[in-house]
Parts: sequence; structure tokens; C-alpha cells
Amino acid sequence: MEKIRKRARIVLNALDCPEGELSILILDDLQIETLNEKYLKRKCPTNVIAFPMQEGKFSNINPRLLGDVVISLETARREAKDSGITTEMRFTQLLVHGILHLFGYDHETTLKESLRMEKKSDAILKRIEETGE
Repeated sequence: MEKIRKRARIVLNALDCPEGELSILILDDLQIETLNEKYLKRKCPTNVIAFPMQEGKFSNINPRLLGDVVISLETARREAKDSGITTEMRFTQLLVHGILHLFGYDHETTLKESLRMEKKSDAILKRIEETGE
């Protein structure tokens, strides 16, 4: 868990939000499918879901509270195997992806936004790699 915390901190620093707070929840496919269906109306497991706290009615309660990142370890393992990378690397990619969603990055709206998110993700992953965390 300490490695996950350190990597999340690297991401927050890269996004100029060193004091940001978030929670990371690690689930299996059945658990994340339940959340995906309940909140996103998608009846299938997914790899990561982000629940931003800086949007909506109560977003001004705590400006440092960014939200929740939920990752399916089961899906991360499967995707890592399919991609020929380690589960740890895939998990880190999903962590970065989820945190970027908390900051408003979105790969589903336009190609331009998707490329913007991909570029930022690649830069942050490189920074994580360079730190050896």
C-alpha cells in the first residue's frame, strides 16, 4: 500500500495539487460491476471508476478532497497479461487514469480531449518510472 500512496502523491504533485486528498479502493470484477451499473448504468465490470468530489452540490465543502478512485485488481491482472506487462504497471496506469478523471480529464468526449489525457498520462507515468517508485 505504501507504494500506491507514493505513486498517488507523485501524480498529485505532477498535477500541481500536492495537498490533494483522495481515496483508492481496490475491488474485484463483481464489486466494480455493481458500482458501474449503479452509478454509470453500465452492466459490466470495468477497470477503473473515478468519483470526483469537486463537482456537484457539495463540491465546496473541502477543496482538497478530490474524490475516489476505484480499481478492479482482477481486470488489471487480466489486462496486464493481455498486454504483456506486469500487474503492477497496469495498476499504476489505471491509478493515473482515475486520478486524471478526478481533475476533469476525459477521454470519451472528443478526440482532442482523449489525446490531451493520453499525453498527460504518459508524462506522469514517465515521472513515476524516473523516481523508481
